[in-house]
Amino acid sequence: MFKYKILYLFTIMLIFVSFTKAQSISKSGTTVASFLEIGVGATALGRGSAFVSIANDASSLYWNVSGIANVKKYQFNVSHTNWIADTKFDFAGLVIPLADFGTIGLSFTSLSMSDMKVRTVEMPEGTGEFFSSGDISIGLSYARKLTDRFLIGLTAKYIQQSIWHMHAQGFAVDFGVLFRTDLFNGMIIGAEIRNFGTPITMSGRDSRYFIRIDPSKQGSNDQIPTNIQMDSWELPLAIQLGISTDVIKTNDYVLNIAVDAIHPNNNYESINLGTEMMYNKFLFLRAGYRSLLLKDGEGGLSFGFGITSEPLFSNSLVKFDYAFVNFGRLKNIHSFTVNISF
Repeated sequence: MFKYKILYLFTIMLIFVSFTKAQSISKSGTTVASFLEIGVGATALGRGSAFVSIANDASSLYWNVSGIANVKKYQFNVSHTNWIADTKFDFAGLVIPLADFGTIGLSFTSLSMSDMKVRTVEMPEGTGEFFSSGDISIGLSYARKLTDRFLIGLTAKYIQQSIWHMHAQGFAVDFGVLFRTDLFNGMIIGAEIRNFGTPITMSGRDSRYFIRIDPSKQGSNDQIPTNIQMDSWELPLAIQLGISTDVIKTNDYVLNIAVDAIHPNNNYESINLGTEMMYNKFLFLRAGYRSLLLKDGEGGLSFGFGITSEPLFSNSLVKFDYAFVNFGRLKNIHSFTVNISF
């Protein structure tokens, strides 16, 4: 039976492979707010970001918002990732079950960096000023079970990017679904449309300056105010589709595998593969490979682990997760997550 499950999932993966051949031009660099594409949570990152059909904790607010409908207790998730080029990526999510009224969630995402010196042609070592740059996203989510098998969810979010005196803002929505089947130990199918929203445009005082229309004429006004016209850019829209199932399930051990296909509007399509071994609902070992078949992709191998505490005050549970992700020439990243159920 086990080999047939593997064969079935391999067949599904081949279908995904044909799906990845659809786009001939990558469109890299044609969208903004790239921080919205950074995966959230060490649990998902450790298993190759193949998580759209798993979506079983507060990080579902990013991966597949419909998954929060499966959360039975209040849940608070905090994640920190040492991201590329000395930047810091942070996520906080809160999930609140409302019994028969569904589940709501709040999320905050931030990409930040240390302040940098302001340099000019005349003062290349710095003017004495410093500037900052950062991105944030704030989301409000709602999900519910339509049946015992089918879940839906929606997130509305505010997005802001800023650098020194310039900023851009916009709005987007995520829509996700989960469906549990009777096949192969309850195989789950998940899908999400992510970052469907408004184009955004930079604005601020750094786009305003003064000019002289005709420098050849003495006495002409050299303080005519003008603005640099800034283009609008699309958000990184993505469609992620995945399946997952338990290929081994005993009283002590559960081995789960997952396959996701990603169709973005700013790159080639790719596949994420991931697996997790759970022992006695206490220890979790994970491995995966993200961006499989992505042309010119960097790295992809990932692994991680998780540990769940014994029940604490009022049966609260604390879960710690760690993930390592290889990014090739961009070096490696480390992600840490604490998830509290109460």
